[in-house]
Amino acid sequence: MHSESPVTAGRAGPREWVGLAVLALPLLVLALDVSVLYLAAPALAADLQPSATQQLWILDIYGFLIAGFLITMGSLGDRIGRRKLLLIGAGAFGIASVVAAFAPTAELLIAARALLGVAGATLMPSTLGLISTMFPDPVQRRFAVAVWMTTFSAGIALGPLIGGAVLEVFWWGAVFLLGVPVMLLLLALGPWLLPEEHGSGGGRPDMVSVGLSLAAMLPLVLAVKNLAAHGPDVGVLVAAVVGAVAGMLFVRRQRRLADPLLDIALFTRPEFTAAVAVLLIGLIAVNGLFFLLPQYLQLVAGASALTAGIWMLPLAAITVVGSLLTPALTRRFRASAVVATSGALAALGSLLVGLVGAGSGPVALVALMTGTMLGLSPIGVLATDLVIGSVPSARAGSAASISETAGELGVALGVAVTGSVLTAVYTGRLVTPSGLTEDAALRAGDGLAGAVGVAGELPADAASTLLASARAAFSAGVGAVGLLGAVLLLGVVALAMTALRRAGD
Repeated sequence: MHSESPVTAGRAGPREWVGLAVLALPLLVLALDVSVLYLAAPALAADLQPSATQQLWILDIYGFLIAGFLITMGSLGDRIGRRKLLLIGAGAFGIASVVAAFAPTAELLIAARALLGVAGATLMPSTLGLISTMFPDPVQRRFAVAVWMTTFSAGIALGPLIGGAVLEVFWWGAVFLLGVPVMLLLLALGPWLLPEEHGSGGGRPDMVSVGLSLAAMLPLVLAVKNLAAHGPDVGVLVAAVVGAVAGMLFVRRQRRLADPLLDIALFTRPEFTAAVAVLLIGLIAVNGLFFLLPQYLQLVAGASALTAGIWMLPLAAITVVGSLLTPALTRRFRASAVVATSGALAALGSLLVGLVGAGSGPVALVALMTGTMLGLSPIGVLATDLVIGSVPSARAGSAASISETAGELGVALGVAVTGSVLTAVYTGRLVTPSGLTEDAALRAGDGLAGAVGVAGELPADAASTLLASARAAFSAGVGAVGLLGAVLLLGVVALAMTALRRAGD
């Protein structure tokens, strides 16, 4: 059993809790933005007629620049004040949203999405850093982090439903306007409800470090995305090497600077490093399955996009429940024990997905995934809380940016690793009917969506044979991803029982 040590810092009052609701607003917008653009893409393409390359940049540049600027913005918030940076970012995000909504050309939409990415990078570390300041009491801070993460989970789950409803009535640009009233509300209430922070007074960020940070993150994220889309090739290798070299130069420069952009000494804190590792590994493990589930529901179980979105709601609901239960659990048990137990539960769910879930239909698969998410939810809350709680308040923005960078990489790596495993199993298991042309066989071998397309061009018997084989191969791939996730989650359990426990959580 474990109870929190007495807290000498003041406890948050009603003003801070209302302020937390205000801080949750931009996070909700960022979560919605993850999914709504994919729904709007067909209408957008028909209207603006972007080239294939332009369409790819419209979808990807937002995520690239968020990942690239997180460390810079976390450090900037520590220097100039997190509230100030949050309000600047909210204003820029609102303006960019309006420009994106009414963009007459693909080029302007790409530019607006780029600005949205830079502005979005200010929001997450600023909100998490402000939570660290507003809730010095560990018990209250954990609950605040749980609410913060719950908002993001709810936004991701509701994104397809809200976006679909908006697109039924309005044009594609309306999905960008969803965030404008939210940002206006934040600008109106933020100065009143959020604490003023004057920053560390560290001066201007080192621009060479900013450049090296971007030169490290952007190629690494590009390499991971291309690995997921096309598998390993020379381009992936070159991007990974460039990112790794820039990353090493970045770390070397930070060690030499009196006022670094990122305090590398944070990683000498065992609890900080262990928490970041737990967050990264957990996200890699679960995002693979989370990425595959909608595809399974639509291409194997035959659900529509809307029905697949409804099937996903139990996962979002259990994530909310698990997150909000976490503070109560840590009042009775050590954080390391909660992480270890949660990791074991998530590993069991992932193992069962690997063994029986994909071959047992959507009900079983969603039920097992729900159990996995229930186990993973406390891990996300506690890892994030341990990251920001293990550093001085003056460094909370930098710590939050590292946490969010780990999150971005975890999601990207989860999708990339999943794609590689799925492709290997799918191509190894797929049996195509005789008589297919070489082009048709290649398209069917690219993935289940390709096989469904090819089946539409075949006679009924051949189509049925191909679809049965493709769906079985895809299900086997989902099972392999589940087994891999279980192994990774056991790594989380091991970290919790060793590094987190030794750090004293």
